[in-house]
Amino acid sequence: MEKFNPKQYATQDLEKQIKYLNLLAARFPNIQSASTEIINLEAILNLPKGTEHFLSDIHGEYETFSHVLANASGVVVRKIDEVFGKTLRKKEKTALATLIYYPKEKLELIIKKEDDINEWYAITLQRLSKVARGAASKYTRSKVRKAMPSDFAYIIDELLNESGEGKEDYFEGIINSIINIDRAEAFIVALCEFIQRLLVDRLHIIGDIFDRGPHPEKVMDRLISYHAVDIQWGNHDIVWMGAAAGNLALIANVIRISLRYNNLDTLEDAYGINMLPLARFAMDQYKNDACDLYDVKGEARHADIKLLKQMQKAISIIQFKMEGQTVTRNPHFKMNDRLVFDNVDFKNGTTVIDGKKHDLLDKDFPTVDPKSPYELSNEEKEVMDKLKSSFVNSQRLQKHIDFLFTRGSMYLTHNSNLLYHGCIPMDKKGNFEKFEIEGKTHSGKLLCDHFDRVARKGYFQRKSKGEENTSLDYMWYLWCGPLSPLFGKMKMATFERYYIADKETHTEGRNPYYTLAFKEEKYCNKILEEFDLDPEISHIVNGHVPVKVKKGESPIKANGKLFVIDGGMSIPYQSVTGVSGYTLIFNSYGLVLVEHKEFSSMAHAIYEEKDIISDRIFIEGNATRKYVEDTDVGKELNIQISDLKLLLAAFRKGLIKEKR
Repeated sequence: MEKFNPKQYATQDLEKQIKYLNLLAARFPNIQSASTEIINLEAILNLPKGTEHFLSDIHGEYETFSHVLANASGVVVRKIDEVFGKTLRKKEKTALATLIYYPKEKLELIIKKEDDINEWYAITLQRLSKVARGAASKYTRSKVRKAMPSDFAYIIDELLNESGEGKEDYFEGIINSIINIDRAEAFIVALCEFIQRLLVDRLHIIGDIFDRGPHPEKVMDRLISYHAVDIQWGNHDIVWMGAAAGNLALIANVIRISLRYNNLDTLEDAYGINMLPLARFAMDQYKNDACDLYDVKGEARHADIKLLKQMQKAISIIQFKMEGQTVTRNPHFKMNDRLVFDNVDFKNGTTVIDGKKHDLLDKDFPTVDPKSPYELSNEEKEVMDKLKSSFVNSQRLQKHIDFLFTRGSMYLTHNSNLLYHGCIPMDKKGNFEKFEIEGKTHSGKLLCDHFDRVARKGYFQRKSKGEENTSLDYMWYLWCGPLSPLFGKMKMATFERYYIADKETHTEGRNPYYTLAFKEEKYCNKILEEFDLDPEISHIVNGHVPVKVKKGESPIKANGKLFVIDGGMSIPYQSVTGVSGYTLIFNSYGLVLVEHKEFSSMAHAIYEEKDIISDRIFIEGNATRKYVEDTDVGKELNIQISDLKLLLAAFRKGLIKEKR
């Protein structure tokens, strides 16, 4: 560390910064306090960097997500191995890990079956204390104290700092007292949660929390309570974000997907969206229509199937209309191919795509006026008005979406990694594609920045009265536009998949990014430089694209420069991918890519102690271990240290008076 020399700070330079230094002196009023803080910050720089945990494409699969979060992609098990080595049997280590994952649920079972619960408490508390001590070893005591549950902070602090001769009886006395006053159960829960918190310093979610799976609302509740998390928006997040802001096209998309995957419980029970107006409308308009094209995935009661299909068709037609209106008022979107009714011959039941005529699989369009095909009927307007009111007035949904805006963004650069969900749109030559937002053209990083800005503008102006909130149209474009960094495809072929048998029309096509950046390191380097990162030491962490392991695909792209961590957490994808997801760990020794192969259920994990089957398939070691000084936090701390050294110089030159 560079030695402080007050002579290096010229008096005239200090005088220019005197206003700022006076403000800093309010926190550090004398040489002693400023010196102490410098010593503290410089010590922190020499600690190992904290562990970062990367997850993507959760798609409402709360049980799998919750387990991966609890076991930190194997970090808990490895810490137990590190602490106990061969002094515990594998069965005992597994039991201890399960307790740390699910302390409340596991304790309930153990209390029922243990003959001598006090003995079990004593042994378990000793073991948990050792694991907690190992987890806390890379942090300052101040940071560890802040992570402690307030009810047990003093006791945990004492147990963590076991040292000195003759203190064995003291610590045994603490544990015995906890048991004797009937606080062992609560203390074990607190200690397990404390361990989980310490083992992961920061959680990164690389998009797609919503859709397909049954409980995105539980995932969101868990994320809101997490100690340190950031989110990079996915296309399945932005569709909910725009729907919560009142965009009718996105409301229709959210409802259609929920109906298709039989997730009405998420809409009705979790978020209080009143689906009765749509159900009544669908039963009235399509009472004699079997709606066989509108399959429902997942289990549903036989009596519900027909209604779900009718509702899905009704909202799909509304979706096509609202999207047609969006495309028409935004010609710069260049999405005329999504004016799906333009080439439909309603009389003969045909359409023309790319110059080729196709028969429609369903020719019944009772709510479509061929002369004005994108205009909602009066009944459809009434339904959408009621649905919009439900979305914008759902307190729980608004709380979750507000969190996505507060903690989320289009991308993140953090500790030399670039995190985003979809892609950075490129043309076939590897140039960044340009797109117009509010009259100005942008590409690369600026395109992502302006999409981020306009999405926030759309959401936070959702309740403004007066002129129409056209910013929400850009949120729809982010969901399905060909140059959307979140979508990454040439089109969303929803209409074709429902209505046309020819599967060639179903092809959506990927942006050239996926051919270029996934294969050649030079394109990854170009992207990293665009985002002001050093290609020599930086990586891209991508989600969005299921890795088809069954077909030999790898999540490691471009010679290890890019990682794809959407491996298929969503159950509908697993038959295609062959795995239950990929996650990434970035600790002080480097990057670790983890492949998850099997997770039956949370119940199996608790009752039978069946952990998720995970393999560390890639480990990138650093030549030297990374410390806090090597991180983004380290850069900030060095700036603070420099400012404090300026303050010391100002004190010593008499420019600022010390306060005692």
